[in-house]
Amino acid sequence: MRRSRTSSRTEEFREFATGRAGHLHRAACLLTSGDTHLAEDLVQETLSRMYTVWGRASRIDNPAAYAQAVLVRTFLTHKRRYSASERPLAVLPDAPMPRSGDDPALRLALLEALRELPPKDRVVVVLRYWEDRSVEETADAMNVSSAAVRTRSTRALTKLRERLGGSLTELIAPG
Repeated sequence: MRRSRTSSRTEEFREFATGRAGHLHRAACLLTSGDTHLAEDLVQETLSRMYTVWGRASRIDNPAAYAQAVLVRTFLTHKRRYSASERPLAVLPDAPMPRSGDDPALRLALLEALRELPPKDRVVVVLRYWEDRSVEETADAMNVSSAAVRTRSTRALTKLRERLGGSLTELIAPG
């Protein structure tokens, strides 16, 4: 009896992880400003943490939102832990191949602008504008107040506009 319940739990988690891994990886890539290796590590850590609470998942109203919150907290913990010892590189060693229709210059400009934001501001931008979450959902995922999310959002958007201002229009305009 116990064995079948465990295998059922494992199979349910496998389905969840398979369905959410791509979404979590895209969000992690944005949080890490294009560092795909770190993004993969964050997703792996998120899914391993999710597996440990999966037996209690029936008490989690929305496992996908919970996984996103775990990803955000894992990212912020990583940034606090390694902020003093690691230095960003001027050029990423591995750049993903552009998909058809993507503008590599725009992608690099956006990733560079995101990289320059403090980690918590970056989280706000990704959750609010990439994930299209409400202020309250973002505050809950970050474990901060709604006012803090609004303040960080305003500050981050101002920095992005300063950084991308006129060049963003040039990057988007056809050649």
